[in-house]
Amino acid sequence: MKKLNALFVVAGLITSMSAAADTLRFGLESEYPPFESRNAAGELQGFDIELGKAVCQAGNFSCSWVESSFDALIPALAARKFDAINSAMNITEARLKSIGFTRPIYRIPSQLISRKGAGLAPDVAALKGKTIGVLQGSVQETFARKHWESQGVTITAYQDQNQVYNDLLAGRLDGTLVMSAAGQSGFLDKPQGQAYGFAGKPVEDSQILGVGIGFGLRKDDVRLKQQLDAAIAKVQAEGTVTRLAAKFFPGIDVAVK
Repeated sequence: MKKLNALFVVAGLITSMSAAADTLRFGLESEYPPFESRNAAGELQGFDIELGKAVCQAGNFSCSWVESSFDALIPALAARKFDAINSAMNITEARLKSIGFTRPIYRIPSQLISRKGAGLAPDVAALKGKTIGVLQGSVQETFARKHWESQGVTITAYQDQNQVYNDLLAGRLDGTLVMSAAGQSGFLDKPQGQAYGFAGKPVEDSQILGVGIGFGLRKDDVRLKQQLDAAIAKVQAEGTVTRLAAKFFPGIDVAVK
C-alpha cells in the first residue's frame, strides 16, 4: 500500500510539472513611454508590459523581463539572453533577414515633432538644412536616413529617446521622427513639450516602417512562435489590445491593416 501511495504522489508531481507554465524572458528597452518605462518605484510599466502579461496569461507562460538598449535587442536575442523581443519593434523586411516575428499585434504611425510655428513638415523641402533626432536602431532612423539624409537633412541617432527630447529642448535639434504614441505621451503631454507639436501627417513607407509591431523571435524557435501566435490571437479576439490602446494611446487607431 505504501508503494502504491508513493506511485500516486510521483504521478501527481509529474502532472503538476507538466501543467506548470513555461518560462518566457522578454527583452525590452525600458526608456520609451508609454510602451515601456519605469515608475517612481522602479517598476516596469506601459503598454508593452501589460500586453506581455496578457499574452503570458493567455499562453500559460511565466514571464520575466531583460533590459537592453534598443539597438542591441536583436544581437542579444541571437545570443540567447532572452527569448523574445517585446519593445514596440516593427516587423520589417530588413529585420526579417536576421530574426523571425510573431503575427502583427498592433500598429503605430510615425510622425515628426517640432516647435510650433517653425513651419516644418515631414518632407525634404521643409527639412533641408535642419537636424532631426531619431532613436538609434529604429525604423524611424532608417526612414530618415533613406528619405532625408541624402537631401541635405542632418540625422542624429541616440540610444535613448529621452536624450532626443533633451537636445530638442536645448535647441540642438529642429525635430524628431518618432512613433506618434511615444511622442505624445513621452514628450508632448508633459510641461516641457507644450511649445511643440506634430508637424504634418504620418510618414509612409511600408517597406521600411513595416506591417505592424510583433514580438521578435529567433528563426528556429518554431514552437515558441506557434504558442505566442495562438496567445496573441486570443488577446486580440478578447479585445485586450484595443482596451490597452485606449488606455495608453487614446485617439490612435492601432489596428493592423
